[in-house]
Parts: sequence; structure tokens; C-alpha cells
Amino acid sequence: MGMVGMKNRNGMDAVKCEDWGYKVDLNLLTTIMDSSVIAACAIPEPHDDIEFESHEAAYSFYKDYAKSVGFGTAKLSSRRSRSSKEFIDAKFSCIRYGNKQQSDDAINPRPSPKIGCKASMHVKRRQNGKWYIYSFVKEHNHELLPAQVHFFRSHRNDDPLKNEVRIRRRKNLSSVSKLFGAYQNVDCLEGYMRNQHDKGRSLVLESGDAQLLLDLFMHMQEENPKFFYAVDLNEEHQLRNLFWVDTKGMEDYRNFDDVVCFDTTYITNKYKIPLVFFTGVNHHVQPTLLGCALIADETVYTFVWLMQTWYMAMGERAPQVMLTDQNNAIKAAIGAVFPQICHCFCLWHILEKIPRQLEYVSLWHDNFMVKFNKCIFKSWTEEQFEKRWWKLLDKFNLREVEWVQSLYGDRKSWVPTFMRDISFAGLSTMLRSESLTSSYDKYVHAETSMREFIKQYKMILEDRYEEEAKADFDAWHETAELKSPSPFEKQMSLVYTHEIFRKFQVEVLGAAACHLKKESQDETTTTYTVKDFEDSQSYVVEWNESKSDIYCSCRSFEYKGYLCRHAIVVLQMSGVFSIPPKYVLQRWTNAALSRHPIGERLDEVQSKVRRYNDLCRRAIILGEEGSLSQESYNIALCAIREALKQCASLNNSAETSACPNTSGSIEEENQYRNTSKERAPDLQVTGTDKVPRRAGAANTKERNHSSAVKKGKVTRSGDASVGAQEGFHLMGISDVGPTQPHNMMPAQLQNVVPTVFHNIMPTQFQNIASTHLHETRLPH
Repeated sequence: MGMVGMKNRNGMDAVKCEDWGYKVDLNLLTTIMDSSVIAACAIPEPHDDIEFESHEAAYSFYKDYAKSVGFGTAKLSSRRSRSSKEFIDAKFSCIRYGNKQQSDDAINPRPSPKIGCKASMHVKRRQNGKWYIYSFVKEHNHELLPAQVHFFRSHRNDDPLKNEVRIRRRKNLSSVSKLFGAYQNVDCLEGYMRNQHDKGRSLVLESGDAQLLLDLFMHMQEENPKFFYAVDLNEEHQLRNLFWVDTKGMEDYRNFDDVVCFDTTYITNKYKIPLVFFTGVNHHVQPTLLGCALIADETVYTFVWLMQTWYMAMGERAPQVMLTDQNNAIKAAIGAVFPQICHCFCLWHILEKIPRQLEYVSLWHDNFMVKFNKCIFKSWTEEQFEKRWWKLLDKFNLREVEWVQSLYGDRKSWVPTFMRDISFAGLSTMLRSESLTSSYDKYVHAETSMREFIKQYKMILEDRYEEEAKADFDAWHETAELKSPSPFEKQMSLVYTHEIFRKFQVEVLGAAACHLKKESQDETTTTYTVKDFEDSQSYVVEWNESKSDIYCSCRSFEYKGYLCRHAIVVLQMSGVFSIPPKYVLQRWTNAALSRHPIGERLDEVQSKVRRYNDLCRRAIILGEEGSLSQESYNIALCAIREALKQCASLNNSAETSACPNTSGSIEEENQYRNTSKERAPDLQVTGTDKVPRRAGAANTKERNHSSAVKKGKVTRSGDASVGAQEGFHLMGISDVGPTQPHNMMPAQLQNVVPTVFHNIMPTQFQNIASTHLHETRLPH
């Protein structure tokens, strides 16, 4: 930014900012300017002593003033001279200037933040070509948000240096993501069978990598003591497996524990670092990083250790659905650690293997895929799938192919026909490029070193925070745009988050291109055929009015979590003009983070969302004011505590006085949640003073009953806490006692469950204390 001295029109000293083209009276600036505060000094409050080179320069000045104060801007109006055609007048305002004007019968109303704010700046052009401030209104009728100002549209690209670096980095990272597809996922079952007993492998790290990881973990734990990490050593006391998760990941899982994707793509594709991710999805359809691991191999042992470690880090709550690759070792581990959950395979994992596994059908590939897709995606009943499957195998002579046999054996884990009443929340897609897990491809490529990955890991966390904060900001400050008079669209506009609403909106508009025909009807269910003219396909929809159950063969609800256009047109033609509550997943609503389930009536949902959004906005104001001084902080904190206490007391009283059967939940996940949220593994492992004890790790009786730990044998032990000040959490898997038949692992896994490890660290970590493992048990 260049600044030069000059005189103003009154002969007084002034300073001109060459980047913006305006002059400021130096007598009005009382702060000494240095390189770090020039911007603040050069953006005083607008006044009539400031001149501009053009109306664009005036708008730049107003934008910078607005950014420093905390509001968004808009160009309200401008006027040209009739003779010279040059601009002579312009008015700029706060984005909330004026009132929203919309007729009741508007078909395509635009979203509007207008709430009657009067803040504005009016500039006019002098005869000499200079522009001056004709009028300025400072007062706003709403809160100002300087901390979140970069989220306003008018300020999102105002930091050229930061944006240039970020854009360049993103371009570089996105280019390497194209390397995906160069490798095919190969399941080497022979290698798995040969190596499943190999418990002596160690993690292959380059020189210095161990220290880099240790430094990362120490840094993360210093920032937040709840940061979790654990290591696994082999019999030679070498590092074998390593797991970690940041506090945000644990918090995200508490809010969105329904679906988790365990991605081993970087292992199977032979990347330089053996990295695996646990990934979820939040209410803005953004990926949540629920844990990372570096693993030495793909044995049953490794995956059992990893699943148990992840389970403990997540507060001993099992997910409802876990998505993985089709892998026998992973399948065995999940069956042992999480026997109650629904384990499914990602569709793209299956589909990407076809060219590799069925090379000799490549001559008929197009024809084969047409038949295959018809069998997989168009089979409405299990009987229909069975008939088409065997016909397909006979046509292409595939009955004796081992991989095809495994697909059929695992059919209930991946074929959409069997996925009724399961919700994948968009995590299972047909293409990897469409999956949320592919977002990591921007940060990790085949030759990424450990040093590079640690930098990229920090960038992953930073980008996730920024994206979620921006989405939250938009949800609180922008209203959804309606594009039709549909009652479904209007009702869900206040319920769904912006991203999900836009996706649902596409389905609402697409219903106009659908034509339905009644095929059959019995005492409870009416079956329709819906012709979708947009994709020239026909779909089967079943509607049970008495139970408000609706199923479509496109399975949008199962895979995406919201109803499709085919179901919407059936509801509309059946005289139902609101989405049945069971098909409104709380995870996609603006109340997704609420610890209380939202009510079943749609108007209750809308009211709760309005209240929730209003409280969030007010909380931002309180945070801004309360953080200005220690005294205001104490006042705000006291008020919050008192209000929270009163609200909790009121809500608890209301719950106590209500009927016993008042789950109050949109029925979306209730039946499945009741079964799948039963505790899976009942783990007992020692913690450190930096990791909080997880609730429900063991019952009181078990905690009070302790005994010794011996190599090769683990008996019941107390849930002791060992103070490892800055150590890794050393974790192993115990043998299962014969007196606990309900905890027994499958017979074939008995010999791969290791004994407890010694409390000895590898050479790289000798200066780091570790903790003892007292007991780890497999799940009920």
C-alpha cells in the first residue's frame, strides 16, 4: 500500500492512499502508523473531508471501512450525467439496508438479508472530477461481526496475498489428485492368509519420521489436552501401528455417529505412507476427520487393534453403519469388535475393481456393465436380484470366478436391493471422485513423504474448520432461496441446512418431469411406476399411507438421506403435502447439533430451528461483547451458567411430567439407532492425565475388582489411571477368558489375538513414558 503526503482542500495536511485513491485528513488520525497498522489507520470513519478519484475508489473505501467494523456492503444505486454519460452520483449501503419486498404469490423469490438497516454512504462527483461524501449514516439496527466479517460475500476475496497463496496451493494439490485411478485396488487374499499370523512386522518409517510424529502429537496435545493418540508395538518392541484423532474429530463423532467410512485406499494403492482414515459427514455435507492411522500391514490383528483403539477414542460408542472396502481381514475385525453394527461396502470400491478382476470380459465390457447395473441398481426385490444375477453369470461364464463368488456371498453388504432402512448419509457413492473421502486426495498423493503429510494434515484440519465455520455463518445470516410454490420446498427451507436444502430443492423441481402410474394396491400398500423424463428411467415406488412408509427403487433416501422426486410426486398425488417426519433426518437439519431430538410435527421442527438460529446469533453478540474485558467476560459467563441451569431444570421438569413414550424424535433413525447404539466393545484401557476417562468404560463392580497382568494372560483388572505425562498410549488386545463365552472371538481369530505388550517403547521413543494396559476385552 503506497501513501504520499499532500494538502486537502482546506490547506491542511492530508495523506493519500494510492491503492484506494482517496485522501484522509492527517489531523483526524491519532494513531502512529507502522507497517502492521497502516490498514487500520487508513480506514477512518467516513467524513466530508475525504475525497476519492472515482466512485469505485469510494466503494473500495466503504468496503474497507465495513470490513474493519464488521458488516457486508452492497452497491445500492448509481446515476450518470445525461450529457456526458459519466457517473455523477452513487450510493453504497450495508447488505441489510432496506426491507425485503416480495408479493405473496411470488414463484421464484430471492433470498434476502434485508431487515431495514439504514447504514449507508452517499457520494457525489465535483466539477473537477473528484468525488466527496455527500451523506453518511453510521448506525445499524443489527449486530456487527468483525470476527466473522470475512464470511460476507463482499469481503470473501479481499485478502489478495492470502487468497493467491491458497489458490496456488489448491491448484497444485488438485493436480496430483488426478493421479488416482492409475492404480487399481487389488485384494490379495493369498497374501492375507499367508501374513495374518505375522505379528512381528514393524511400521516402515524413514529416518526422522518418528520424531516428526512425536513433535506433532506433543504440539497437538499442548493445544488441547484431550488430543488422543495410541501406539502398538510388536514383540521386538518396534513401532507397528499408530493412531491419533484431534478433539474436533471426537466432538464431530458425538454429533454424527450414524455412518463412518473406514478408507484404506492409500494402503491398497501402495502409497509411500501407509495411511488410513476414519471419515464421517456433518450436517453441511462436509467430511469430518474422525481419526488417522499408520499401519504396518493389513492383517486381522492390525485391524482389530485399530478398531478397538478408535472405539475407545470415540467414547466407546459404536457407529450404526461402517463403510469399508471388501476385505476379509477388515470384515473379520469389524465382526469381532462391532458385532451389532451394519457393516457395508462402498459401492465405488466394488465398481472400481471390475476392470481389474474381470479383465477377460473387457471385450464385452459395455454390454456387461449394462447388464450388471440393471441387476444391481434396478432389482426391486431379492427374488428379482437373484434371477438377474445368475442369468448375468451364465451369460458371461462367471460362475467359477472366485471374486464374483465373494461378491455374491457378501451381497447383503453392498447390493442396494438389501439396503432398505439403512442410511449412508451420502458416504456410499458409485464413483470415488463423488465420495467425500476423495477430498483427501488434494493433500495426499503417491509420493507424499511423512514430513509433507504432517504439513498437509494441519492444512486438512484448518480447511475443515474454515469450511464448517463459513457454512454455519451462512446458515445463520442467509435465508434459503425458494424456486417454486411447492409446499415441500417451503416447509423444508427452514429445517434443512443450506447444502441439503439445495440438493432437496433439485428433487422438488425434478418432480415436475415425473409421471406416475398406479400398478397395484392391496390393503396397506399402493405400488406406482414413476417415469422420470429427465433421465428416461422408470422407478417403482411403494406407499403405505397408514404407516407413512414410502420406498423408491432409486433409493435416494437410503444413500443420500432425503426423499427423491419420485417419492415426492407420489406423496403429492396421494394428497400428502408435507414430508413424513421419519424421512427428515435430524443430522441434516439446522438443529443437528442439539442434544434433544427434534419433534415429529414439522411446525415444531421449524419453530425449534428458528429459536436455535436466533440463540446462535445472540451468542455471537454475547461472545463479542463478553470477551472485551475480564469483567465483561465474568458477567457473560455468569449469565450463561445461570441461564443454562434454569433451561436444563425447565426441560428436565417437562420431560419428567411428559408421557413415558415421548421420544419426540423425527422417526428417521430411531428403530435402527435403538439397536445399533448398544455398546459394542466393552473396553477397559488405562488413560493418562491428559485423556479424560470415557463414560461407561466399565461398571463399578469391574472397576473395584483388580488383579495382576501377566504376559500371555490378562485377568480382570481395575480401571486404573497411570500418569504418563507426555507419553503415547500403548495399547494391545488381550486374550479372552474362557469364563466369558459372550466375549469369545470367532475360532479362526483366536490365534491372531496378541497378548498384552510390555511397557517398552521403540528406540525412537525411548525418552517418552508409556502406560500399562490393564485390560482390553472384546465386545459382547
